[in-house]
Amino acid sequence: MNLSDSRTAGQPASFRPLARLSAAEAVFNAIRQDIESGGIPVGNKLSSEATLSQQYGVSRSVIREALRSCTALGLTVTRTGKGTFVIASKVANDLTLGQYSARDLTEARPHIEIPAAGLAAERRTEEELDTLRHIMGAMATETDPESWVALDSTFHATIARASGNKVFASVVADIRDALAHQSETLNMVADRQHASDIEHQQILAAIETGSAEEARAAMAHHLEAVGVALDSILNS
Repeated sequence: MNLSDSRTAGQPASFRPLARLSAAEAVFNAIRQDIESGGIPVGNKLSSEATLSQQYGVSRSVIREALRSCTALGLTVTRTGKGTFVIASKVANDLTLGQYSARDLTEARPHIEIPAAGLAAERRTEEELDTLRHIMGAMATETDPESWVALDSTFHATIARASGNKVFASVVADIRDALAHQSETLNMVADRQHASDIEHQQILAAIETGSAEEARAAMAHHLEAVGVALDSILNS
């Protein structure tokens, strides 16, 4: 049955516009619940972004954010010119994050970002340190999830550049979009933003003091926490 013949995708029985708590998280949770409960069967097409935006009383960018997380969890797929379709009723064994998977990132990041953080503590310039402080200050007060995610990936890319190692800088730049997708999904599904802010501050503090050992330990702690959050999503 076409969705136009059934109830609207993602719309709760007692629908009301959603406040931004974040709004994207609320929309995502509603759509995910409908999919996993069978309310929106596998194979069905979700309503358009414009329709969902009107139904939930949020912007289309919020809808896109929610749908990207549904896709990352393996619940939906978006086909250009055709729309977004339900392809599974439960979370996939791995997350799709742009051109990489969560497993790809989990396996690779410790080998890149931990040593990069240590080198950044030893080699960062005052300009790079000021940039990191500015990013952290902006993240601490940022209320827009999409903007926070952009700052998050910039933070990690800046540390890689501050390492003075062009290979580390190039690799992190290459995975930057995937990191953004991962942060977006973890914030929405596992409520990681506040914890990440604290972990990032610990990394910055170690880089500020010039302690390579502490910087490596702080980055390792952050990446381990990210891995635990990913596991909680995939094994829920």
